[in-house]
Amino acid sequence: MPIGTVFHERTFPLCQSLNYREWSGYYTVSAYEVHHEHEYNAIRNAAALIDITPLYKYLLSGRDATKLVNRIITRDINKVAKGQVIYCCWCDEQGKVIDDGTITRLDETRYRWTAAEPNLRWFHQNGLSMDVQIEDISERTAALALQGPTSARLLKMIADADISNLKYFRMTSGKIAGIPVDISRTGYTGDLGYEIWVDRKGAVKVWDAVTIAGRQYDLHPTGMLALDVARIEAGLLLLDVDYTSSRKALIPSQKFSPYELGFGKMVHLEKGNFIGRVALEKDQKNGVSRQLVGLELDWDEIEALYDKLGLTPAAPSQASRVHVPVYSGSRQIGKATSTTWSPVLKKMIALASVESASAALGTKLQMEVTIESARQKASATVVKLPFFSPARKTAIPV
Repeated sequence: MPIGTVFHERTFPLCQSLNYREWSGYYTVSAYEVHHEHEYNAIRNAAALIDITPLYKYLLSGRDATKLVNRIITRDINKVAKGQVIYCCWCDEQGKVIDDGTITRLDETRYRWTAAEPNLRWFHQNGLSMDVQIEDISERTAALALQGPTSARLLKMIADADISNLKYFRMTSGKIAGIPVDISRTGYTGDLGYEIWVDRKGAVKVWDAVTIAGRQYDLHPTGMLALDVARIEAGLLLLDVDYTSSRKALIPSQKFSPYELGFGKMVHLEKGNFIGRVALEKDQKNGVSRQLVGLELDWDEIEALYDKLGLTPAAPSQASRVHVPVYSGSRQIGKATSTTWSPVLKKMIALASVESASAALGTKLQMEVTIESARQKASATVVKLPFFSPARKTAIPV
């Protein structure tokens, strides 16, 4: 049975909808209000506060910590400076992705690692005979994502930390309400944002400080429904939706190479040996049969399909995680994995896995849409990812 996170005593009274879901054994708010519109608007126009405590979190330290990290992930951790955060993936021996997450280099031989799924056993298996300590800090470390255009000004007001000079994918340490925190310039929304990492003992005080100061910045507690729309706009993948972990795959087609997921830039073959390297060398040399792409649907065409039935089209209010076929002519060449109406772009967009021959930008495809239980096709064009990437995401905030 799920339990509440350390912030549940604050989030429960705010959750008017009582709309929850399970995330890694925790109750997680899907939407605080009956509709998530205000929460999405907070991400894109103001400030949104999201409880991300259910993420799996690990602390690696010791003389061989760097060696172990480099053995597991496809990126070269030796290129990462102290105080830097990276997004990365890790693979099995066949070069198929197990999971993805972030790694923060806290010190020369100390790392905080986040993951979507449990990875403690995998880390221990690959750290045998190494001088490394691996701790699961998931329960003792709480985390909040503060995202949106006004998030920097809000943090500057309450944090005893250098927020003004904090660059994209960097972290700093300081205090909020007297509580020690780490603050990273990271997030899952594709917007200006930060993530706050704090020991659970002082976590509620940090929540209170953020929310009290947030009143003048139009801060909204935000749930998963709004986050799902934002992360699709940002072209960010979700495990078990846009790809399957190779651990869970039942057939070969459910396993994915990093090169099939747009993770090619995160594969550093030149760094030396790591898990899956031999297989990934072959993928890099020979190419892969499918690619992760962005699709933009022809909304005028969708409207016409509704009109034929005498119906008024309504843009879907929630993102869909239902996989639907994608076609080139009469032949299915892939599937859309995440689909949403983008309020900021005023477009229907989707993340899709398609044959490499159909993955070039500008390629005209068709995507299945269902209207009144009848399957139809609507035109879709392969477009550049991310769909939405505002300059403020990476700029030094004023």
